Amino acid sequence: MTRQFLRFVVSGGVAAAANYGSRFLFSEVVTFEVAVVLAYLVGMTTAFVLMRAFVFEPTSRPVKSQLAWFTIVNGVALLQTFLVSVALVWLLPRMGVASHVEALAHLAGVITPVFTSFVGHKYLSFRSSHPPAA
Repeated sequence: MTRQFLRFVVSGGVAAAANYGSRFLFSEVVTFEVAVVLAYLVGMTTAFVLMRAFVFEPTSRPVKSQLAWFTIVNGVALLQTFLVSVALVWLLPRMGVASHVEALAHLAGVITPVFTSFVGHKYLSFRSSHPPAA
């Protein structure tokens, strides 16, 4: 594991905590499915700020371009998170899990896209505007 990946995991962990924790607040006022999406947006915003500041090298690419790719990569990750979370809400009770089903399902969903997100952000969101020298 590289230092960059470790910084990604730590920054992503902070963003995931913001995502995970805010879902409980959102669940007080909206359905679980809507709360998962809203919480994901909280986590995504936190992640963008932390990734730019602590994980990836500064680039001359415009912030708009970085944010656009960041959003695309996170759209894929949101789909992964949503599908895993909703599937596990359905599956866990059928496997005999009776308590904290939504919390466990959402936690698994949040963890799922770690590697795909790292690769996407490294090579798309925060890539250098110039190819590396040979």
